[in-house]
Amino acid sequence: MVNLINLENVSKSFGLKTLLDHVSLGVQSGDRIGVVGLNGGGKTTLLEVLAGIEPPDSGRVSHNSSLRMAVVTQRAELNPEHTVGEVVLAPLGLATYEWASNAKVREVLSGIGVDALGLDTKVGALSGGERRRVNLAAALVQELDLVILDEPTNHLDVEGVEWLAQHLLQRNIAVVVVTHDRWFLDTVATLTWEVHDGAVDIYEGGYNDWTFARAERARQADAAEQRRQNLARKELAWLRRGAPARTSKPRYRIEAAEALIKDVPAPRNSVELMAFAKQRQGKVVVELEDATITTPDGRVLVEDLTWRLAPGERIGLVGVNGSGKTTLLRALAGAHPLAKGKRIEGKTVRLGWLRQELDDLDPNQRLLDAVEDVARYVQLGKKELSASQLAERLGFSAKRQRTPVGDLSGGERRRLQLTRVLMSEPNLLLLDEPTNDLDIDTLQELESLLDSWAGTLVVISHDRYLIERIADSTWALFGDGKLSNLPGGIESYLQRRKALAQTPSKQPSEASASEPESQAPAISNKQYRELNKKLSAAMRKVERLEAEIDAVEAKMAALAQDVSALDTEQLAALAEQKQALEAEREEHTMIWLEAAEALEQA
Repeated sequence: MVNLINLENVSKSFGLKTLLDHVSLGVQSGDRIGVVGLNGGGKTTLLEVLAGIEPPDSGRVSHNSSLRMAVVTQRAELNPEHTVGEVVLAPLGLATYEWASNAKVREVLSGIGVDALGLDTKVGALSGGERRRVNLAAALVQELDLVILDEPTNHLDVEGVEWLAQHLLQRNIAVVVVTHDRWFLDTVATLTWEVHDGAVDIYEGGYNDWTFARAERARQADAAEQRRQNLARKELAWLRRGAPARTSKPRYRIEAAEALIKDVPAPRNSVELMAFAKQRQGKVVVELEDATITTPDGRVLVEDLTWRLAPGERIGLVGVNGSGKTTLLRALAGAHPLAKGKRIEGKTVRLGWLRQELDDLDPNQRLLDAVEDVARYVQLGKKELSASQLAERLGFSAKRQRTPVGDLSGGERRRLQLTRVLMSEPNLLLLDEPTNDLDIDTLQELESLLDSWAGTLVVISHDRYLIERIADSTWALFGDGKLSNLPGGIESYLQRRKALAQTPSKQPSEASASEPESQAPAISNKQYRELNKKLSAAMRKVERLEAEIDAVEAKMAALAQDVSALDTEQLAALAEQKQALEAEREEHTMIWLEAAEALEQA
């Protein structure tokens, strides 16, 4: 292994705040390093010191003399008069017309969606997110030893994030990346650097391993760290109990992890929350009947859609950028008129809506006052939290709560907006990209809050970990005028997208020749309601059976520990009970899949 960058006793401060305090570390060839930590804790500063953009106050930074490096920061400082092609192809010395013959360049441009922008488009006409993608493409087309990336997934959809992860894994290149995307971190990183209090702690592995290490460290902490300890253990329990597709194979000792989480309950009691949600909401939440939703320019997003949100339902909504997810959410909220059909809202619905646009608040008002304007106390599950307590859980220290709104950063104002939405105590929560500008600790706190929140939830996010963590079902817009249910979650979505990309689009003449003139009529509203009810019931039944199977397995494990007093008859009875439960689970899983397929075809 070759040493690429070395930091020796490096310190860096801004004002009175020390972000790096005598830090020594290095980057070797082949390292894939994920950098995590609280917002404002020094992650970006560490990257800029590594890259030589910012000089250290003291200490030494040394680079390999032959190092080929590219840096993609959040600044995205590009000449607005340059075209996309000039920015991306300039490092290669290629003319714009030569890119089509270069397979690697084509792959990068299509992988992160830069080709759709048009190579002749001027940078000045692009949004901030589009500029970030252009900057990223300009780095990835080069032959490099090291690439340093600051939040590269922020403006990529689910497919783009997966493509970037696979691209970095396939290349013989060192990576240092700041990211709050936990799936990306766990897929790419072989080392994790946690930046906190001026220090950098180094862990082997990605998000799984870092979570385990933090949980173990918290286990040994004193009582003042009890809340943080419980949160880390709860997160670890989710990782260990999740479906294998949700996480990479853990590299930490499984026995140690199991011992740490043996008394940690499931993240949420779905049956209890759903029963509570019905008490708060009644039978009707929001229903769209025979709805056609169009964009302002007349493009049809969904047609003849009948969608009924059930009390306590938790839905993840995915799709490529521009597929109409936000417009669909606006239609659910009643803020976007339907071109056809009707919207029905339950009488007891209290809507909480986190928009992508920031609230227009008095810049001179203190942060805590802006939260208390909504409410002073909120009931989340069985706990009552004050406005100050909720703000602290979402990353605002007591000192920061006294800050005027006008002095907050964009990310902090986003968190303030989320805090105000939760303080309104809604029973229907619509979240549009809630993870933007949230660090991992705040994401964990948000998920923990939502675990005890009883109500109906619809969340749009490109963060596949969040979708898998808090949503019970996943729905997608594929641009075919339908809303499709995905029993297999994000993995099913990516497979469908790949299949669509490989299927050549039919010309109108071909379509009319190959398809029958008359199509089967759509199912009736009554049939749709029955299928939806069947789907929800099967999902709840599978969840209950899985909990019962876990309980039986725990009893069998407890019996098997004492070999001298082993009750073989009881063990055999438990094994038989487990077998029966598994058969029943298989039966209801098939019902679930069949209902989901029927809904999708409808």
